[in-house]
Amino acid sequence: MAGTLDRLTHIIRERRVADPALSYVAKLSSRGRAKIAQKVGEEAVETVIAAIEGDRAAVTSEAADLLFHLAILLADMDLSLADVLAELDRRDGMSGLAEKAARPKE
Repeated sequence: MAGTLDRLTHIIRERRVADPALSYVAKLSSRGRAKIAQKVGEEAVETVIAAIEGDRAAVTSEAADLLFHLAILLADMDLSLADVLAELDRRDGMSGLAEKAARPKE
């Protein structure tokens, strides 16, 4: 799994600076972070709808789209899926309730 995510991160970083006429990643990136974030939201909603409908194949497809667009957003912020995995590792062994309670209050 990590190999797939590493390859995805590498490909997205390369394509962000490609010709927007030839690369979806470059085209989306050229439209700015707000548009990238909007796409992440759209894919998340589509994943939720597929889950509610109980469509396993659609959830798999939409989750792939969601991860792909999330990776683009992370790259735009000079982050990676590895950074997200490191945060999950940091939380390993901690109850979700305890982790949430430890977050800074806003």
